[in-house]
Amino acid sequence: MELTFDDLLRRARALPRDGRRAVLGIAGSPGAGKSTLAERLVRALNGSGEPWAAHVPMDGFHLADAVLERLGRRDRKGAPDTFDAAGYAALLRRLRDEDAAGEVVYAPGFERELEQPLAGAIPVLPAARLVVTEGNYLLLDTGAWARVRPVLDEVWFCAADEERRVRRLIARHERFGKSHEDAVAWVERSDERNAALVAATRDRADLVVPVERLA
Repeated sequence: MELTFDDLLRRARALPRDGRRAVLGIAGSPGAGKSTLAERLVRALNGSGEPWAAHVPMDGFHLADAVLERLGRRDRKGAPDTFDAAGYAALLRRLRDEDAAGEVVYAPGFERELEQPLAGAIPVLPAARLVVTEGNYLLLDTGAWARVRPVLDEVWFCAADEERRVRRLIARHERFGKSHEDAVAWVERSDERNAALVAATRDRADLVVPVERLA
């Protein structure tokens, strides 16, 4: 049967149980459409009422450029070791396990114009029963990334047409200031290496979502 967006909504709504907040992960390669799907889900789940779902992207845990320069990793920004994976896992655990405290939890965001993380940019209200988080490495089982999967109630993997995915990546880099040549070079040197790593984690997902065929 063809997977529909309504199927995804029903599945997401069923995740919180026994009054406990749930955390849904959306994984996939760079440019696969993770953010688009997460944002669409959260909008549909919330409607016009009190926020029932919150969107907390992994990108808020990018290391700052100054740190990457000091570590010698600036030319690999976006690779697994250019994020604070342990901090990300700790925040997800806090969001899932401490919602009974009735406090607002502030998560970091990511400013695309600056290409930098922003501390405390995303408030997760106590009323939120579902947190939707998305990023490349949610299913990675090495290093501190291995702490992420155990705190996610489900993980969905965005499967995209590879040619379209690469075109979207190039266009994104151009939109945020790179020349076409630099955008292509970055995708070929960095993004596609990361994409291969992410693709190898697909079988660990609970659900594969063919984003471009989603009815």
